[in-house]
Amino acid sequence: MVRYGLVGTGMMGVEHINNLAITPGARVTALADPVGQSLGWARHALRDRADGVAAFQSSEELARSGLVDAVIVSSPNYTHREVLEPLFDAGLAILCEKPLATTLDDARWVVEQAEKASAPFWTAMEYRYMPPAEAFIGEVHGGRIGRLQMLSIREHRFPFLKKVGDWNRFSRNTGGTMVEKCCHFFDLMRLIVRSEAVRVYCSGAMDVNHLDELYAGERPDIIDNSYTTVDFANGVRAMLDLSMFADGAENQEEITAVGDQARLDVLIPAGEVVYSPRVGRGAAKQIERRLVEVDLAALNAGTHHGSTFYEHQKFIAAVRGEGPVEVTARDGLMAVAIGTAAEISARERRVVEMRELGF
Repeated sequence: MVRYGLVGTGMMGVEHINNLAITPGARVTALADPVGQSLGWARHALRDRADGVAAFQSSEELARSGLVDAVIVSSPNYTHREVLEPLFDAGLAILCEKPLATTLDDARWVVEQAEKASAPFWTAMEYRYMPPAEAFIGEVHGGRIGRLQMLSIREHRFPFLKKVGDWNRFSRNTGGTMVEKCCHFFDLMRLIVRSEAVRVYCSGAMDVNHLDELYAGERPDIIDNSYTTVDFANGVRAMLDLSMFADGAENQEEITAVGDQARLDVLIPAGEVVYSPRVGRGAAKQIERRLVEVDLAALNAGTHHGSTFYEHQKFIAAVRGEGPVEVTARDGLMAVAIGTAAEISARERRVVEMRELGF
């Protein structure tokens, strides 16, 4: 049995609770959140498992309790460093939600702590574990399209959701949309391309969403649409197409990899992987489609196409010493770094070299 604590029990914290409920050997024993309403949501999600679960105001109190072996951090982005300090001091295993931090200084600090810690530290990048995406990545890495040369990712989706205190309406709290939302996709780019970014160009703005919102007299400043191009050291180029006012799109995510021999697509939530080999001009196309099934219980336990469940199976194995940490703090840092470069690029309207940020 692995005893879990959660720090931050809002929407994503509740998703983790739902997935721990169907993870063999996992038991939630403690919660920490300064907002009573959020703790109430967590207790509701725990249902008959809520009895005996301790509640605290802070991660420091939870860390001192001795009630947990592993902690999930799903508090607001800007709190991550403060929340993580006592958890590292207590030697606990940690799964920290994306983005790792809102600044490069804080993200680098997390990497330093994680790399000298004895317990596992895992950056939560759920999109890696969507079964259709995982199948797609396996085929690209297996050489089915030949030499990868171009990668494109499209996310057309709904606007940012409401959060407690509306903290996600301001870039100072989130790191900006290109960090907060898009770190998932920059992580996927690195994973698929198997190289590091060298330059980033992003054209983006807040054009549709949140324009009529005011918070203590202040207007939101978060990008709601963008195109981002990333050049990688191995010569592969990648692009992210983001729209947060495309609620009616058939698929929320579409990823395309083009190699010198074929093109491969994955469509989510349709779950299709589509293979299109080169056939020469005028020849009949030879398109192959296959559906990647996802466990129904995993689908119903969250909003990330089952990926949170599969991520938890890997994390609990790492906590038990039965498997590796697959998404390190350094992976989290690099995703934040590309997102930071994209934010700078969009706001200053220029190409950003990653060496400007120390990479």
